[in-house]
Amino acid sequence: MKKILVRCSLLSLGFLATPAQSEEIGCITTAWKLIGANHKVCVQAYDDPKVEGVACHISQARTGGLAGTFGVAEDPSQFSIACRQVGVIKIKGKLPEEETAFSEDTSLFFKETRVTRLFDAKRNTLVYVAVSRKLIEGAPANSISTVPIMPWAGQ
Repeated sequence: MKKILVRCSLLSLGFLATPAQSEEIGCITTAWKLIGANHKVCVQAYDDPKVEGVACHISQARTGGLAGTFGVAEDPSQFSIACRQVGVIKIKGKLPEEETAFSEDTSLFFKETRVTRLFDAKRNTLVYVAVSRKLIEGAPANSISTVPIMPWAGQ
């Protein structure tokens, strides 16, 4: 409840921004709106906080119109994830078999896109699963990407 009150306060002040661990790469307009922001697909980059050398890019639909302009629209559960090795893989600490790597709210109160990291020990592979979660009703939208742990050029 406290989180919701803080978010409402920040929203009313205009300070609600993308999470610190993400970097917006860019957005592509998918439908033009006469009033308010256009509907679009935005791409964000996330560096795995526990696995150096792995980055994920998530493309996600964003609702436009007046609700989207003021940040109160509920974004649809439409997204895709691609994770890749971008350097030498260094695991910080011991990885559990399953852990939330990062998440992002996709509506003001009840919905988020959560990325869970799984470790497939038999295949020495990191598995990233993006799932849309909604507190009222479960949403089955999901996407998956894998990163085999391999030597990096010259290492």
